[in-house]
Amino acid sequence: MNALEVVQIEVGLIQNFCEVIGCPVTGEAALVDPAFEVDRLLRAATQRGWTVTTILLTHTHDDHIAGLDEAVQQTGAVVRCHPVEVEVARAQAPQVRAARDREDVLIGQGRVQALYTPGHMPGCICWYLPETGAVVTGDVLFVGSIGGVKYPQSDPEAMHHSLQRVLGALPEETRVYPGHDYGKTPTSTLAWEFVHNPALQVDDAAAFRKLYG
Repeated sequence: MNALEVVQIEVGLIQNFCEVIGCPVTGEAALVDPAFEVDRLLRAATQRGWTVTTILLTHTHDDHIAGLDEAVQQTGAVVRCHPVEVEVARAQAPQVRAARDREDVLIGQGRVQALYTPGHMPGCICWYLPETGAVVTGDVLFVGSIGGVKYPQSDPEAMHHSLQRVLGALPEETRVYPGHDYGKTPTSTLAWEFVHNPALQVDDAAAFRKLYG
């Protein structure tokens, strides 16, 4: 597997981050959470000589899929998401395939691995790029904070497990690409988060629920 390149772009009026992930060898590319300003995302791919063949969803809150129908119409890409999010995604896209936990989704000669990370919502996926040393976390993990766990379908204890046991198992130098520009910097590393992010310093699930649930 070859390392993939990640281009982070802020779009819309609520500080959304979207990513264009490309294979420098084949030119195949993926969009993550095409929310707003799809034309900018596709232009970023075109400028690099990339062709979007895949769309990866971290979850299907409206502010992460508002541009999904447009992105699919423009590219014909296959959408990959958590099984519980397939029905919502299919309302906007004809080609939707569920991603299994730990499944490798090939982007050219590179791969993106689906990590099930419920908590914010049951169908959250973080997309891990092993050879690149990066993880796209959507609304699971922001720079210095985390996504909310007070929605009707949220589960604080599942979120605690996702942060500590799933993301916490990745190499500490892994670069974090969050779903919103809510921190002091656009990206960080897992090492930085475990030292500076208060939510990642709570070891006990019950204590986590008391603080964040």
